Amino acid sequence: MLKAIIVDDEPWVLEGLRTMVDWAKYGFELCGEAMNGPDALRMIELHQPDLVLTDINMPVINGLELISRVNGTMARPPRFIILSGYDDFQYARIALRERVEQYLLKPVDEEELELLLSQISLLIQAEIASIQERQKKQSIIIGGMLSRLILGENEEDFRLMASNVMKLSGDTELLGLLIDPPAAAAHLHPMQSFFTPEPAYSSFQDRAERTGLLLQSASLSRDSLRAGAQRLQQELTALAQQPVTIMVSDRMTGIESVKDIYLQLLEMWKLRFGKEQGGVFFHSDFRKCNTAASREQTAFSELPGKVLAGDPDGIESCVKDIFISYAQQLSAVEAVQAGIAHLEMTLCRLVAEHNGEPGTMMNGHQAKYGRLEDLGDYSRLSHYVSGLCTTAAVYLAQLQEANEGNTIYNVIRYVDQEFRSKLQLQELARQFHMNPAYLGQLFRKETGRSFSEYLNVKRIEAAKALLKRTELKISDVAAQVGFSNTDYFIDKFKGIAGVLPSVYKNSDHHKQL
Repeated sequence: MLKAIIVDDEPWVLEGLRTMVDWAKYGFELCGEAMNGPDALRMIELHQPDLVLTDINMPVINGLELISRVNGTMARPPRFIILSGYDDFQYARIALRERVEQYLLKPVDEEELELLLSQISLLIQAEIASIQERQKKQSIIIGGMLSRLILGENEEDFRLMASNVMKLSGDTELLGLLIDPPAAAAHLHPMQSFFTPEPAYSSFQDRAERTGLLLQSASLSRDSLRAGAQRLQQELTALAQQPVTIMVSDRMTGIESVKDIYLQLLEMWKLRFGKEQGGVFFHSDFRKCNTAASREQTAFSELPGKVLAGDPDGIESCVKDIFISYAQQLSAVEAVQAGIAHLEMTLCRLVAEHNGEPGTMMNGHQAKYGRLEDLGDYSRLSHYVSGLCTTAAVYLAQLQEANEGNTIYNVIRYVDQEFRSKLQLQELARQFHMNPAYLGQLFRKETGRSFSEYLNVKRIEAAKALLKRTELKISDVAAQVGFSNTDYFIDKFKGIAGVLPSVYKNSDHHKQL
């Protein structure tokens, strides 16, 4: 629905314009009325209307001055219709230079106004559609560039081109947001709905099709950033009907920082912070937590080793000694909580490295012992730490047994992570201390494919994602997913996907994905 505002210093005129026309019939919603120029300026800035009907002869700021000021300050000013009782050609001539669609004399003819609204509605909608199409194409180009930057492409010519396309200077302040789960990003609304003032931003997707946002953040205070991110998280949670987590990087400078921004977001994602409950998490908060905990974490430094060793007696003894020391030193509860938060992060990282689910572990633990920030005394904090270490020790033992007893699992996991590299079965066999023929048999038994078939399918799936999401050349896609020969890549792609890469990239089916 298009938005319209009417401006006139006579209440009966406002009433007549409001009631005489079926605005919704022509695709308009009346979002405001003003009786003078200053109020109209504030209302236009607030509502960003598509159409303004304004009188000429008004106090303080007349209609023509209002139009001139709006056109001089707004990137996309509204269309204007002038209403006046003055049959003055000079006014009309000035008005036609200022994005004015029509100059109507009072009293306004209802049929004439409705015909004009019908015409302007079509004109505005066509203009919006054109802008959206340009923005969509620009977004695809920029998204492809950002994807290449986060993958580490760092040639000077490419960075210069990306800076120009995204209008980034060398000192532009940037920060990133990463949205989890990826499906929630499909519900993204325009950023101005959440952040004030509106920042320039671009979206990107990584290899795992996680969606991120890169914001030019200089205009955003920490409070406005936090408030905007929380509004965005709440909106996406409601629309996706599942918990949504938003991770926010530190602020960095220049296009060279894009990869570092992404790595911060990915580090937080790997630990699955807030996976079950959702929320907004700032990398700077974790860094501050680590800094605050640095004085306390020495006391906890022995615990991760005892957890990995599965030593319950050692865990209990260590926790007891730690809290006796805290009591003797009269350490602040907040400092103790900071040290425990660092311990949590360490144990979550260990679980993630063993292919476990840190979020599942933490949710079960907190359901039994409560949330760390709600525990305000040494006794409950001591029980919390003992329970956390015991839970982690049992879970890690289960993960180690599952992983270490299945060598082929480790081989497949390695291939899944390194498929873009030059991999050979003989080298993998040497690396994992196995006979190459036996490894090949195990690989086929476990995956249903030979090693080379599995590797090619993995690479082709990654290529599909790049073809869908970027504007890379076929040869560049081939190189990025691990094929050194483009012709060989094309042959394998057709054999696995059923079509040539160029056909897949431009197919109608692909465009709907």
